[in-house]
Amino acid sequence: MANLKEVRTRIASVSSTQQITSAMKMVSAAKFRRAQNAIFGMRPYAAMMAEIVGDIGIEDGVQTPYHEVRKAEKVLLVVVTSNKGLCGAFNANVIKEATARIKYYQAQKDVSEVMLFAMGKRASEHLARHFSDLSLESHDEVLDNPSFEEISVLAEDIMERFRTKQIDKVELIYNEFKNSIQQILITEQFLPIVPKSKKAGSEKKVNNDYIFEPSKEEILYEMIPLNLRSHFYRMVLDSVAAEHGARMTAMQKATDNATELLKELKLSYNKARQAAITNEIIEIVSGSEALKK
Repeated sequence: MANLKEVRTRIASVSSTQQITSAMKMVSAAKFRRAQNAIFGMRPYAAMMAEIVGDIGIEDGVQTPYHEVRKAEKVLLVVVTSNKGLCGAFNANVIKEATARIKYYQAQKDVSEVMLFAMGKRASEHLARHFSDLSLESHDEVLDNPSFEEISVLAEDIMERFRTKQIDKVELIYNEFKNSIQQILITEQFLPIVPKSKKAGSEKKVNNDYIFEPSKEEILYEMIPLNLRSHFYRMVLDSVAAEHGARMTAMQKATDNATELLKELKLSYNKARQAAITNEIIEIVSGSEALKK
């Protein structure tokens, strides 16, 4: 059994850790509520925008540069993680999926170049270390306080490169927020746009009961870029909310584990202390009996 000094040291260490994880949980909870409100406020707008654009669709003979499907020789992967750790498997899942997609495209004969667009220090550092031969852009700062204006600039840059055929395909890899406990790993095609009727499992009837003023073409040319920017912004908000939810859950589990460990250590300390006292009593009694003899 460990001596009393060792157990006291461990109790002090675990107690300190418990206080830190508990404080981090409260901080994450406050940030989580703000991020949750932001994504819940954005989702209805983004969903309705996507539905309207999808209802016009290319089935009506309306095409934009963002619908152009061409041979995917240059692929851009947008990878979104967090700037900080201590959030469970949040970052590891995204990085693992990104690594798999990179290797997949590198194995394709038609793909001549795979480019990386990282948002979040965890992704930037990992990709720079393990894929130093690939072109990598890092935009970690936008996650600290994401705004539509900043995110729109990044989305517009990607859209411009697709329009000018500098890239042929864009994929997004991120965690979608479901609740504080669960995040959904998403890998989806951003560009070219996949028409609603061609998306897997899309059986919803197209609503063509619209009166267009001005023409469909003009409306679509205005709404498609806005829809893409909105979708890109929603992706970032999803990732931020999912991050804070994952960290809050991870810190709660760490606090609970520390509490259980403290109980075990205090029990161990009391047993060791009782054993030491018992030994002292035995020695005193033995000494007293020896003197009597």
